[in-house]
Amino acid sequence: MDKVNSSVVSEFVLLGLSSSQELQSFFFVFFSVLYVVTVLGNLLIILTVTSDNSLHSPMYFLLGNLSFVDICQASFATPKMIADFLSEHKTISFSGCIAQIFFIHLFTGGEMMLLVSMAYDRYVAICKPLHYVVIMSRRTCTVLVMISWAVGLVHTLSQLSFTVNLPFCGPNVVDSFLCDLPRVTKLACLDSYIIEILIVVNSGILSLSTFSLLVSSYIIIFINVWFKSSAAMAKAFSTLAAHITVIILFFGPCIFIYVWPFTTYPVDKVLAIFYTIFTPILNPMIYTLRNRDIKSALRKIMIHYLRPKKISELPVIVRNSLY
Repeated sequence: MDKVNSSVVSEFVLLGLSSSQELQSFFFVFFSVLYVVTVLGNLLIILTVTSDNSLHSPMYFLLGNLSFVDICQASFATPKMIADFLSEHKTISFSGCIAQIFFIHLFTGGEMMLLVSMAYDRYVAICKPLHYVVIMSRRTCTVLVMISWAVGLVHTLSQLSFTVNLPFCGPNVVDSFLCDLPRVTKLACLDSYIIEILIVVNSGILSLSTFSLLVSSYIIIFINVWFKSSAAMAKAFSTLAAHITVIILFFGPCIFIYVWPFTTYPVDKVLAIFYTIFTPILNPMIYTLRNRDIKSALRKIMIHYLRPKKISELPVIVRNSLY
């Protein structure tokens, strides 16, 4: 296989979401607002979890890490997409394209494993409550987060190992708003059948296996709660239904795109929006804003920083200047 230096393609052209100028103006405003809300929302959750001592528990430790991954997930391609809405020529360098492929698989692979870790945390809390403190120790949570990043890193490096050396000698138009692996590999000047098989083996199996683990864990939790009480059943159903909704929105597009990479569909680039933009904003809404402890901690922070301070609470220098 030729080395990357022999590639004559120095940049790729991104067709984006639409060629309509009116739609691009709308998309610019819409996704700009969505991106700012996503970043600020997840930053607020990280601040809340780290500053409130009552939230220093395994579940919220994992939630804080999820918010950090969501910020990364929303930031590797969205700013470029937003800027392209104002540009007539939407291009990305070869190295920039490879970087996007690297980060998309690093963050999505890491988030998949982090969601599995969170499901495991809920399983232990509900099914083994007496052993929860011992099993979900600080060390265990740290190891779970490290495993998530390690899986994401191994996953993305294994994808890049057969991508960076592909010969790109002609076509350079990517029908998407980012460099998506199935679409980029189809531009290589060779038969991409083997590459597509490798994509299925790598991304497809990772997506399906983690999705299966999550569904299995929620089924086990559901069965355990079933035999307790109707009130516990209703609460668990409400919580798990919201979690499963996010999981379907995140894993559904991933499975659709990467399990069947042999044929690319126009809807693929729309589905990519779900795991790059919509899921990072849905996670804080589903996992935290529905949580009573988080809402209580957010209320304390808002009262602390937003309420007018009494004169007695002001620094001495400021108080003296008032008289």
